[in-house]
Amino acid sequence: MTILILANYANGLFLFRKELIESFKKAGHKVIVSVPFDENVHKLRDMNVELVDTHLERHGMNPLKDLKLFASYMKIMKNTRPGVVLTYTIKPNIYGAMAAKFLRIPYVCNVTGLGTAIEGGGMLSKILVKMYSFSMSRAKKVFFQNERNLEFMKNKGVAAKNAALLPGSGVNLTEHPFREYPSENDGIRFLAVIRIMKDKGIEEYLEAAEAITSEYDNVAFDLVGEYEEDERAKYEPMIQALEEKGSIRYHGHLDTVEPVMANSHVIVHPSYHEGLSNVLLEAGACGRPVLASDVNGCKETFEEGVTGMGFKPGDSSALRDAIRKFLALSEDDRKEMGKKARHFIEKNYDRKIVISTYEQTLKEL
Repeated sequence: MTILILANYANGLFLFRKELIESFKKAGHKVIVSVPFDENVHKLRDMNVELVDTHLERHGMNPLKDLKLFASYMKIMKNTRPGVVLTYTIKPNIYGAMAAKFLRIPYVCNVTGLGTAIEGGGMLSKILVKMYSFSMSRAKKVFFQNERNLEFMKNKGVAAKNAALLPGSGVNLTEHPFREYPSENDGIRFLAVIRIMKDKGIEEYLEAAEAITSEYDNVAFDLVGEYEEDERAKYEPMIQALEEKGSIRYHGHLDTVEPVMANSHVIVHPSYHEGLSNVLLEAGACGRPVLASDVNGCKETFEEGVTGMGFKPGDSSALRDAIRKFLALSEDDRKEMGKKARHFIEKNYDRKIVISTYEQTLKEL
C-alpha cells in the first residue's frame, strides 16, 4: 500500500524513525513523507522516499495558517491516495488526522508528548484537547509514549477506545552500542543533549554548570543541541559567557551525538516534559548513567538509584544536589550504573519493538 507520513521536522523523523520507514519499504510499501523542507531533508531524500514540502509552524496557533495547513494535507491526500496515514507531533496529529478523517482514509496517530500548551491548563489547553478529541475519534490507533499521557488524554475523552502504549521511539541498539565507561583520570564529564529552550531545562543546566565547576576542579560540562530560534536571543549570550568562563563547552548541533556521549560519564536531561526521551534511551544504550527530571517521559527510562537519579524539574538547586550526590559515588559505582543501564534498555526499549507494533497495526488494516 501507499503509506503517507506527516511530521513537523525532517531530522527528528530521520533520527528516530528511519528504521520504521526502511521496514515499510522492505515490505513493499510505497512511502511518502510530508515535512517542511529544511537543511536536513536530504537525509530522507537519500532513503529514496517521495517527499512533499509542507509548510507549518511548529509553535503557536494562527487560525489562518493552520487552516492552510489543513487544506495542504487535504490536497496531499487527494493527490497521493494513501492506504494509511501516519501522523506525528501536535499539528500533524490534529490537522493531518482531521483531513484523513474527512476523506475516510485509515490513519494512525503518535502522540510524542503533550507539551506545555496542554499540560499547563487554561483555555488553550481546553481548545487543544477538543481538537485532539475530534481529529482522533476515528483513528485506527492512537499511540502514546508514556502511561501518564495516555491516561490524561483518555480522561479528557481523547482516544478513549483506540489508545495504545509504545516504548517511545525505541533505540537502535546497533547504532548505539555499549561503550566502556571512560577513565575519570582527567575528570568527570557531564553532558546535556537538548534543544536550547526553556522547556528543555537549559537554564537549570547552565546554572548547575556554573555552580558545580566553581566547587569542583575535576568536573566539566558539555552541551549539544540547536537553538529554538524564538529563544536564541536569550540563551546564546548566556552560553557564550559560560564558555568564556570555562564552565561549559558548547558543541552546537551534531548529526551524530554518540561519540560525544561515549566520551562522557553521565548524561543530564532536565526537561520539563517528554513523550519518552530519546536522549535518555540512547544514553542507557551507550552504557551511561543518567540524571533526569522526575517527570513522565523521563523517569520510565531509568531505574532510580540503579541506572540513574531523578530530580525535581525546573529547580536548579535540585539538579545541583543530584550532581553532588552522583559525584559522591565511587568510580566503580558509577561504572556499574552504566552497565545496568544498558541491560535495562536492551530489555525494554529495543526499537524493534516499535517496528513490530506498527507492522502488526498495518496488518490489522
